[in-house]
Amino acid sequence: MLYIIGLGLGDDKDITLKGLEAVKKCSKVYMEAYTSLLSFGLSPNGLSNLENLYGRSITLADREMVEEKADEILNEAKSSDVAFLVVGDPFGATTHTDIVVRAKKLGVDVKVIHNASVMNAVGVCGLQLYHYGETVSIPFFTETWRPDSFYEKIRENRKLGLHTLCLLDIRVKEPTIESLCRGKKQYEPPRFMTVNTAIEQLLEVEEARGESVYGENTICVGFARLGSEDQKVVAGSMKQLLTVDFGPPLHCLVIVGKTHPVEEEMLEFYGL
Repeated sequence: MLYIIGLGLGDDKDITLKGLEAVKKCSKVYMEAYTSLLSFGLSPNGLSNLENLYGRSITLADREMVEEKADEILNEAKSSDVAFLVVGDPFGATTHTDIVVRAKKLGVDVKVIHNASVMNAVGVCGLQLYHYGETVSIPFFTETWRPDSFYEKIRENRKLGLHTLCLLDIRVKEPTIESLCRGKKQYEPPRFMTVNTAIEQLLEVEEARGESVYGENTICVGFARLGSEDQKVVAGSMKQLLTVDFGPPLHCLVIVGKTHPVEEEMLEFYGL
């Protein structure tokens, strides 16, 4: 059996009882480590704390392992119980849907154990979840690559008065372009996009496109370390949020659409 187990958002104790029971009976445990990270996992002892609580050795599965060696993991699951741990909920990233498809094609039984994800945890700010439109991802801009395909999606959401959840770029174990050219991989230091950088890039795209989809006065909500004891939630205009120090990762941003009076009342609690 392949168990795909959601870990939630905060720390090692956010796993469900059902998930923990499954981990403890697995002979091999992998932890996906590139679509997201537990906040405590950024600390030096994060993984060992997880192993101590779960009573199992954990193998970190980076992007290369999952994309290039997924069949090895799935073949192990043919003859033994294997756990694949995912921060948040198992289906918070399309990568994990692909693993399920590949497992089923190989005849491997799959059991999914769900947990909280950023997709519902943003509800803490009071914006109602069924008032959200399509979620977008904001990638880090480079000197030569400044994609703006998210702009159309935000525009359509705002036309309908819907809120937009912006997931911010995480770059973990990304090979440098120079090393790829040389044929020997070297990796960039980990980078995690902040709310501030996301807003700067959003405003740059608006200035270039000039369609007045949003601007400095557009109300947004910035989040940091959702689900953790020290989570931070701040509501204000884009201009105001640019001045806020949201602290350590992970961050995300919501561009507010048309609001209901109850939503407005809740946002006031998080205003500057």
